[in-house]
Amino acid sequence: MTHILRPIAHMVSDFPEKFGIPRQAGIVPELESVVVFEPEYRDPEALRGIEGFSHLWLIWQFSGSLTETFSPTVRPPRLGGNTRMGVFATRSPFRPNGLGLSCVELARAEERPGLGTVLIVRGADLMDGTPIFDVKPYIPYADCHPEAASGFAPDAGERLRVEIPETLLSKIPADKLSALRGVLANDPRPRYQNDPERVYAMDFAGMTVRFTVSGGIAQVREIV
Repeated sequence: MTHILRPIAHMVSDFPEKFGIPRQAGIVPELESVVVFEPEYRDPEALRGIEGFSHLWLIWQFSGSLTETFSPTVRPPRLGGNTRMGVFATRSPFRPNGLGLSCVELARAEERPGLGTVLIVRGADLMDGTPIFDVKPYIPYADCHPEAASGFAPDAGERLRVEIPETLLSKIPADKLSALRGVLANDPRPRYQNDPERVYAMDFAGMTVRFTVSGGIAQVREIV
């Protein structure tokens, strides 16, 4: 039997493109995003009790990476982009059904004109406009496994030191500065790229941020 999944909501985030989005949820907790429910799911009763939970699971679609073909192996950037691993042993976006799973922090639920009740979440790794198929509470006693093995991705990797010239700080909205620093500190470049001369451009919160990385330092060069 085939079942058609219909989005119940979509994400409003600071990332209009894939580049720059944190590789996993939770590694940049300063990022705030908004879960906006589709009109037919805006009944406030559907969210009764949700504020009793600190974290939520979002089930969503890699809408920017959908594919019609199935490949049993992928090349994780974590392994340099050359080593193949089984698709079901990775979190690659190139999956048979293109589904993603993210644990986010629930900051609050609030009413917004024309949108009903929305959820303000922190630490999401979703592109702006991403369709969301379900929202479920994170329950520590069942979902937390401190003893779990992490395979070939044992940690988040080394963080970069972020340097932003004083002349550019005034171009960054005050409420976005910490999040921008967090995104850059987690090195948004593909793992296999390490050219200190290359200038990368990342669209974030209505800005184009150009930066270089050398010697463990992310240096912001320009903000448009």
